[in-house]
Amino acid sequence: MKVAIVGASGAVGQEFLRVLDQRNFPIDELLLFGSERSAGRKYTFRGKECEVKLLQHNDDFKGVDIVFTSAGAGTSKEFAEDITRFGAVMIDNSSAFRMDEDVPLVVPECNAADALVRPRGIIANPNCTTIMMVVALQPLEQLSHIKRIHVASYQSASGAGAAAMAELQQQYKEIMEGQPVTVKKFPHQLAYNVIPQIDVFQDNGYTKEEMKMYNETRKIMHSDVQCSAMCVRVSSLRAHSESVWIETERPISVEEAQKAIAGGEGLTLVDDPANLRYPMPLETAGKDDVFVGRIRKDLANPNGLTFWLSGDQIRKGAALNAVQIAEYLVGKGLGK
Repeated sequence: MKVAIVGASGAVGQEFLRVLDQRNFPIDELLLFGSERSAGRKYTFRGKECEVKLLQHNDDFKGVDIVFTSAGAGTSKEFAEDITRFGAVMIDNSSAFRMDEDVPLVVPECNAADALVRPRGIIANPNCTTIMMVVALQPLEQLSHIKRIHVASYQSASGAGAAAMAELQQQYKEIMEGQPVTVKKFPHQLAYNVIPQIDVFQDNGYTKEEMKMYNETRKIMHSDVQCSAMCVRVSSLRAHSESVWIETERPISVEEAQKAIAGGEGLTLVDDPANLRYPMPLETAGKDDVFVGRIRKDLANPNGLTFWLSGDQIRKGAALNAVQIAEYLVGKGLGK
C-alpha cells in the first residue's frame, strides 16, 4: 500500500501522520508533499524519516494507492488530475468538490458505501461541523425521519489551522503583557471574545460555513432535511461544539434518544447533568468520538429534541474521518 499526504506540514496533515500510525493503517511506502514553504521539511513516521517533496505537475503519484489532500480548495482543484490520473484514490479535505454530483461526500458512520462509486477517483471529506453533527444525527434518523435542524456551532481556533491556534495563544499573552493584540487570522480579536462569522457572507445573509451545513447534511444523509445554522468562532483552542435542535416526524423520547446515541457508531454519551457531566472541548480534544449530552425535549416543539455535542475538529472533523474512509475502501478492495 503506497500512501501520500498533500499538505503534510499543516495541522491536518500532521494529524494524518498521527492517526495513520495510531490506527496501524497498512502502509508500505509513505510520500509527503507540500508547498515551496514546507518542501524539504522532514518528519518521522514509524521510525523512518520522510522528507516533504514539492507538489508539482508531474508523475509523482504514479503507483500511489491513496492520497490524502489537505492543502486548500485551490490546490486540490489544480492538482486533482495529476493525483488521480494513474488510478490513485484522492480523499480530499477541502471544499473543492463536496457538492459535485460525481464526487461522493462521505462520513463512514452514515454513508460509507457512497465511497465505492467515484467516477473521478475523488472522495470528498465534509466540513468539520457537518461531520460531527451527522454522526450524532444518524442513529436518531433511524428512529424517526428528521425534518428540520437548527444548529448553533461554537468553533475553536483549530478550525482555522495551526497558525490560528498560535495566534489565539499569542493574543492572550499580549493582553496579559499589555501589548498590542495581533489580529491576522480572524476578522476580529478572538481572545476573550466570540465572533459570529466563519467564512464569507452569502447573499442570503448566511455565511459560506453555514450553507455548507445545509447542503452537505442533505447530501450525506440522502435527505430532504432543512438545516438552519449559526456558526460562531469561540476562544477555545481545539475541538468544536454544537447546540442542535431537531424536529422529527414522530416524537422521540429522551430515553430513546439516549439509548440510540449510546449505541451509535463513533459516539459517546456523556449525559449526567445531576453530576455536572456533559461534553466539553477541554475533554473531547484529542479524542476520536463525537461526545453528546444534555439531551432533552424541545419545549417549543412537540416533535422536537435538543442536545449538545463536542468533538475534535482536527481528528473526527478532518483527518480521522478521511482515514476511516480509506480503511473502509481497503476493506472493500478499494471499490471501483
